[in-house]
Amino acid sequence: MAEIINKLPPWLSKRLSEPGKHSAVNAALGRLRLRTVCREAHCPNICECFARGTATFMILGHNCTRSCSFCAVATGVPEPPEPDEPQRVAMAAAELKLRHVVITSVTRDDLRDGGSRQFQRTIGAVKKATEATVEVLTPDFGGRNADIDRVIDARPDIYNHNLETVRRLYPEVRPQADYRRSLALIRRVADAGGIAKSGLMLGLGETEAELLSVMKDLLDAGCSALTMGQYLPPSGAHFGVKEYVHPKQFKRMGGEARNLGFRAVASAPFVRSSYNAGLMAGEIAGEKQH
Repeated sequence: MAEIINKLPPWLSKRLSEPGKHSAVNAALGRLRLRTVCREAHCPNICECFARGTATFMILGHNCTRSCSFCAVATGVPEPPEPDEPQRVAMAAAELKLRHVVITSVTRDDLRDGGSRQFQRTIGAVKKATEATVEVLTPDFGGRNADIDRVIDARPDIYNHNLETVRRLYPEVRPQADYRRSLALIRRVADAGGIAKSGLMLGLGETEAELLSVMKDLLDAGCSALTMGQYLPPSGAHFGVKEYVHPKQFKRMGGEARNLGFRAVASAPFVRSSYNAGLMAGEIAGEKQH
């Protein structure tokens, strides 16, 4: 097993935004009792995104029913879905004048529909209240096609589902997930005519050959857009980082992804699934118009 590395390299230092820049986002989230994955997952880009007036709304509570070893989101017994949550998300998106709204959630294996109806309602509420494009980042819904289709039928502009890592590392990193099940979800989105997106974390111990294999699997499933970023463990109790991938390597792997056929690629140490998601959505939309 590769040695776990703790000391951060110089390219992973990040300047925080000026104090107060993201106060409007914080105020709206607090008043409307909303959560963001930015906070729950300890995202390193939170200050930058909040300063731009951008946030990724996390619906369906803050307790996840799974225990992925890379993730900072709490595992526990979830509360029932809040009936007015979709309207509150829509109100925040309208108030903040967002042009691109990302909606994600914890995994809710306790719910019969996996939370798909809450996604459906939230997409509908945001589209009714704003002119923003809508992106969802969903769990796998246990592979149930009816729940996946419910979200697809709500017509998000982009449907994101992250593979997160290479197939070999799933038992350690995503023990309750299934590589083939996630690929099947992406294929279902693409077959329905949707824009499918996925994301990978680098530095977990994967090889370059494994990364290329995952890219090919995603393309075969119809995935259009790919994000790749550096894995940073939220705490010492989480899966340890095995490598801090150099920015030049990220750039090279991003080039490989484009050469293989992805329509949009973001690959750099601080890239996350929802980081600059609006720019990637615009890139895909611009390509479709040509």
